[in-house]
Amino acid sequence: MIKIKRALISVSDKKGIIDFAKILIKYNVEILSTGGTAKLFAENNIPVIEVSDYTGFPEMLDGRVKTLHPKIHGGILGKRDDEKHLQTMIKSNIPLIDLVVVNLYPFEATISKENCPLSEAIENIDIGGPAMIRSSAKNYNGVAVVTDSSDYKMIEDALKKNDGALNLECRFILAKKAFEHTAKYDLAISNYLNGLDTNKNVTYPKKLNLAFNKKMDLRYGENPHQSASFYVDEIATKGSLASFKQLQGKELSYNNLNDADTAWECVKSFKLPSCVIVKHANPCGVGSSKDLLDAYKKAFSTDPTSAFGGIIACNTALDKNTASQIISQFVEVVIAPFYEAESLKIFESKPNIRLLEVTLDNNFNAFELKKIGGGLLVQSPDNFNIDMDHCKIVSKLKPNQEQMADMLFAWRVAKYVKSNAIVFCKNNQTLGIGAGQMSRVDSTKIASIKAQNANLDLINSVVASDAFFPFRDGIDVLATAGAKCVIQPGGSLRDEEVISAADELGLVMLFTGYRHFRH
Repeated sequence: MIKIKRALISVSDKKGIIDFAKILIKYNVEILSTGGTAKLFAENNIPVIEVSDYTGFPEMLDGRVKTLHPKIHGGILGKRDDEKHLQTMIKSNIPLIDLVVVNLYPFEATISKENCPLSEAIENIDIGGPAMIRSSAKNYNGVAVVTDSSDYKMIEDALKKNDGALNLECRFILAKKAFEHTAKYDLAISNYLNGLDTNKNVTYPKKLNLAFNKKMDLRYGENPHQSASFYVDEIATKGSLASFKQLQGKELSYNNLNDADTAWECVKSFKLPSCVIVKHANPCGVGSSKDLLDAYKKAFSTDPTSAFGGIIACNTALDKNTASQIISQFVEVVIAPFYEAESLKIFESKPNIRLLEVTLDNNFNAFELKKIGGGLLVQSPDNFNIDMDHCKIVSKLKPNQEQMADMLFAWRVAKYVKSNAIVFCKNNQTLGIGAGQMSRVDSTKIASIKAQNANLDLINSVVASDAFFPFRDGIDVLATAGAKCVIQPGGSLRDEEVISAADELGLVMLFTGYRHFRH
């Protein structure tokens, strides 16, 4: 046990610090502090010794030099069980410091401000704080270091239990958190400065430093014999799945979250009230309507078999009528930006259904990451959505307004279907989806078969393909199925052959100029 007799407190985030300092005073702890923290203590009648008075050396260089002094770091780093250390400290008049409470200048908050100047960012790089944290964590055998205000209660309880002392286990836990804290802090600085090396819209630094915080342990990984956890970005992207609030249901699994992410990102791309049902990371049904219940019915009717045990995402408040329809099916996860009170009561009858609430926002992550053996693939997000102005009509036949709307709808769905992707649609509803095949012709056939199995009519439907048709055979299959319009990127060496096939079969064909592979 280490009796806490002297504490150094210097915090940027002052949440809870007054109450914590009052706890220390109860145990007769002498408090050292700096600048704004010392002023705050004095204003609240908490006995405090300014570090400059303690060291006999004034703060200087606009506060850049405060705690970088032997009397501070010697008091932290001195070994309590080393007689030579102790004698040196006595000789040099360096008292022991038993507790260090420090959090750092708000660098990340500073650079997140719009048009933050480099000079302001630089001034918010903490020097003395990380030095004290690292010194304290290194010497955890004799010093406790606190970097997170959420730990104040733990320290309070430990002091109460141990009559003002902290045990080794507690100090070791705090030390690990301290090194995590400084590592993430340096990471943020490094990434920011590397991002200034180029004027490109997307920066890929020579060294990519990543930091994620564990949000939860998961039930299991892709398979039950695999363990898994969910980690979130240090600074969460607004509107991303990672910000979810679980309102009810069982623990989430790896597959739940993976599928939920696809469903949520897809449904966010639609303006009308929409519903997306995902199974095994592929949309198996998508519907849009002025009414959410109708949108859900459209999505479900696309492929009721695949929808069994699926993930359902809605882009508007989930009402009681839609909730009543959903619980009549087996569903794993439901996602919505808001749940009406009556809908929550309805879901209570199926307590195992996981309800996730996520704020609706169309932001994207700065990078997409994919781990492969020995490395990491990094790319910019596929955040491009076309409109009518991006499309080029290459067929003799021209689309009417309704056909154009259906093709844009189908194109948005195809973006989230595993390639090779083929999507049949009509009236803001998917009719058949072919996903993840090695051949585009096979995807087209599968999409057609799925529509038949669901008793959905493909006559006068539209088709979206995530990439170009390399041969006309895919065009022949979809025309035979009843499609009248095709939207695709174009860019094949045989584009003229494919266009001729469309004209021969009486199809409208649009080129977007953009591909949406999703492997």
